[in-house]
Amino acid sequence: MKREGAWRIFANEYNDSNVVIRGTGEKKPSYVITPLGAKINRLFVVGVLTDVESLSGENELLRAHVSDPTGIYTLYSGQFQPDVTATLLNIEIPSFLAFVGKVRIFEPEEGMLYLSVRPEVVYEVDSSARDRWILETCKSTWERINAVRDAMNLSNPSINELVKLGYSRQLSEGVIRAIKSYKNIDVDRYLNSIEEALRYLLPEEEGVLPDEIGIETEEEKHEEKDDMEETVLEIIKEVEGDKGAQWDIIVEKCQQLGMDKDTVEEIISSLMDKGLVYEPVLGMIKTT
Repeated sequence: MKREGAWRIFANEYNDSNVVIRGTGEKKPSYVITPLGAKINRLFVVGVLTDVESLSGENELLRAHVSDPTGIYTLYSGQFQPDVTATLLNIEIPSFLAFVGKVRIFEPEEGMLYLSVRPEVVYEVDSSARDRWILETCKSTWERINAVRDAMNLSNPSINELVKLGYSRQLSEGVIRAIKSYKNIDVDRYLNSIEEALRYLLPEEEGVLPDEIGIETEEEKHEEKDDMEETVLEIIKEVEGDKGAQWDIIVEKCQQLGMDKDTVEEIISSLMDKGLVYEPVLGMIKTT
């Protein structure tokens, strides 16, 4: 089974979530859908570890809290995460902490949902790592805000329509689910969260906007996406034979130009959605 990617997301957006897709069958993942359309199974967070509490004898279950500029994450670690538990018990408080974890969903009764995180890995970091995480999380939140706004402006919002606008299929699926499940999504709340988070990085600046620190506007993002799609399409044309171009070779050529693997795969999927390329056999891409 493909390992789920870890989302960068602020605590308030995660804690505001009340839509869950529960996996069925053995090892099927469950997801939390946030108000901005993040479809989360795993997440990556850097913040400040503020407290650690033992909930049972012999430290068989710990509860910890990690704060970011918008709120608090609650973590639970037990006997099945011995390395995580040991780190939490031995780290100085307060300290900068990074963790990767899976969503933990507790629903004692219908309509009552409590979200926390079951950490898979935790490690101490410095303030510069926290600052980089804040900036990257601002960027990803900004993208989701724009995706929700675009979806709301569509007469008949759909996954395919958002993909055509340049969003990944994964995000498009989450956004469509979000606008159907949440009523009157307050995107301004999360825009204010970005500005609040940025003040941690630029405390002397008032009213800092995302585009002022290098977060792309929607028009700039679409232009960059178009440029990368054109580049990937040219590479496919260059290396394809009668049967097409091998997926791994396309990715390798694109990485030589500085693109990361996930971006290349998203672009190939976008080109397929637009009908510019297709997959005649598994692992081969051919232009139309």
